[in-house]
Amino acid sequence: MTLHRLDPAPHLVTDAFDPGLPPVLTVEPGDELVVRTLDAAGHLRRQAFPGDPAERLLPGADGHCLAGPVEVRGARPGDVLAVHVRSLRTDGWGWTVAGARDTPLNRRLGTTEPSWLLWDVDDEAGTATEQHGFTVDTAPFLGVVGTTPAEPGRHSTVPPRTGTGGNVDCRSLVAGSTLFLPVQVPGALLCLGDGHAAQGDGEVSGTAVEVGMTTHLSVDLVRDPPLRSVHATTPTERIAFGFSADLNAATEDALDALVTWLAADLDLPRSTALALASATVDLRVTQVANETWGVHAALAHDALRRA
Repeated sequence: MTLHRLDPAPHLVTDAFDPGLPPVLTVEPGDELVVRTLDAAGHLRRQAFPGDPAERLLPGADGHCLAGPVEVRGARPGDVLAVHVRSLRTDGWGWTVAGARDTPLNRRLGTTEPSWLLWDVDDEAGTATEQHGFTVDTAPFLGVVGTTPAEPGRHSTVPPRTGTGGNVDCRSLVAGSTLFLPVQVPGALLCLGDGHAAQGDGEVSGTAVEVGMTTHLSVDLVRDPPLRSVHATTPTERIAFGFSADLNAATEDALDALVTWLAADLDLPRSTALALASATVDLRVTQVANETWGVHAALAHDALRRA
């Protein structure tokens, strides 16, 4: 096992998933990485005032400022990459904005003028406080962790994808979680970033408490996973995801995957697994912010016990 370090620099980050990009780092399965990422916008310093156009590492970037791509040696299409999140630490400051884009949701809510919150984050206390004096509890996680799609060309970092993950924005993926991502290209070409200190299910303004983050993680290859779609285990539950422009389809995909997982794990007919799921599984809207609805089906580890 080797421990690697990756820090933000123009030649070590990307604003798109692209199978044509050369890897910035090659690791072996089982290796650990300490990765420092800037906030989603790639700010090089904290904003001095709400809306301050602070300098960015990638001026004019089309997407999130992500570390990578990282090649995992031996990964091949059909495998699943397991990303184990060991610890997360913020840069100590962050921001949230609402109404920054002209979207149907913002028009519906009447929030078409930008409103910024600037946060001081205290990792030891587990809190963040913004300029008006409101304090929230923090639970840091990475909004974007994804492998690279196989189709040639640049792929936006904005929408999450069932086949590779990416901008999943699931607030449950805290330290101690493992995210399982299908591999579509040799080496997997993992990209990650978009640190969040706190977020509600939905990420309803389009941003969370956006922060720079230092993440300690490890990677492994799984040849025979329980699911071939994006899924996860957290310290408290197992999660299956669905992503679609249609909320109904996203919900059905998440539930279908969770029932498949449960039926295989317990050696039960699907109808029996669904009946048990009806008593135990929570369906949550992961995010509404990224041109694609996200839904996750979550089952607590201790929800089912044999007598």
